[in-house]
Amino acid sequence: MTLLDMLPSIGKAAPRRVDPAIWPVTTGCDEQGRLCLGEVPLTDIADEFGTPTYVVDETDFRYRARRYRKALRGVEVVYAAKSLLTTAVARWVREEGLGIDVCSPGELAVALAGGLDPVRVVMHGNAKSPDELREAVAVGVGRMVVDSDIEIAYLAGLARRRQRVLIRVTPEIDIHGHRAVTTGVSDQKFGFTLDGGQAARAVQRVLAHPILDLIGLHCHIGSQVTDAALYGEAIRRMIAMMADVRSHHGVILTELNIGGGHGVPYTRGDGELNLDELAAVIEDALDEACAAEHFPRPVVVVEPGRAISARAGITLYRVCSVKTRPGGRTFVAVDGGMSDNPRVALYGAQYTVALANRHPIVSRHLVTVAGRHCEAGDEIARDVELPTDVRPGDLLAVACTGAYHHSMASTYNVVGRPPLVGVARGRVRELVRRETIADLLARDRG
Repeated sequence: MTLLDMLPSIGKAAPRRVDPAIWPVTTGCDEQGRLCLGEVPLTDIADEFGTPTYVVDETDFRYRARRYRKALRGVEVVYAAKSLLTTAVARWVREEGLGIDVCSPGELAVALAGGLDPVRVVMHGNAKSPDELREAVAVGVGRMVVDSDIEIAYLAGLARRRQRVLIRVTPEIDIHGHRAVTTGVSDQKFGFTLDGGQAARAVQRVLAHPILDLIGLHCHIGSQVTDAALYGEAIRRMIAMMADVRSHHGVILTELNIGGGHGVPYTRGDGELNLDELAAVIEDALDEACAAEHFPRPVVVVEPGRAISARAGITLYRVCSVKTRPGGRTFVAVDGGMSDNPRVALYGAQYTVALANRHPIVSRHLVTVAGRHCEAGDEIARDVELPTDVRPGDLLAVACTGAYHHSMASTYNVVGRPPLVGVARGRVRELVRRETIADLLARDRG
């Protein structure tokens, strides 16, 4: 039995070995005690593709995309490509009826290669170059989110037909998270502030260019948000600004994009943004704000990325060594690390780890799963429980690695990036091959 078999009453009879709130919905265990994903033993994937390897569960990804469309009826769902993107992922996004937001020409190219209609693409970024804007305009990107005065000028000079535009506004909402993922306050690099009239002046600049069609406002308050009420406050502040635009310019904006950043659990007990609560908050905040301003309801857009892709992914590692320091920690060293998962070093992120190749039959103890790189801070997970007999050659699976792992991987220590393997209904397919030393040397011009 897999976690998917137990939906929607998934919390009532979940396997003890994995937490259904964290692992992909098709996670199961075979008769030999091996963890399986999409009906495929993880040991088989490790044997065929080596380790470390990213594995993404197509069924889980599609399940969460459908959950968004079902829960947020009347809201446009646009997948945030930055969390995880390949041509296969782009195809899943298209087939599930979602739009996509991109932040670079590379992300745009992959989205188009996956069959996304350019009209369904939202282009982001706080430092778009003229060449990047020219390319986006040429392919017909549906909506451009402008982030600076110079970008407005560039876009106006490059557009050859009416270009739909949203202005990114900082709503001055503090999620009280890590500073690297708190983007709703003024003292950070994104958007135009409400305070000081920056956003109002940006509206004037866009409206001064007839070829730019200002259709709405965009905001993004941060990442790993679990309190739906914060989005309600963002809606109220954005509707107030939209009413000001109507009052000063006679223009009615029809689209409000409230970004993404929806929180997901990485370890047992972590919070999660409840989609039903979010739907209610959006509806109530729109009713209240639009009634107060006598403003027509705009179309609301959300941009989840991590909330769709994170739990669909796991990473497989092979144990290389085990060291126990006298009176100190036990370090379980694996064959990957901060080059394939930089989030621990960047944000102090925490993860859930499980033994994947056999059923644990002995007691468990706290260990630190350490990486292979030449940094004392190269850790995969600290103070996680593993069997006391974990040994070299064992296979470990790290949950909730479908977001910001493949997309943020590096070649530190000249280590090639892992492959990305997709699983679905007993089938395995390599979506992105492993990066080899030959690949790395090919870029070195001597």
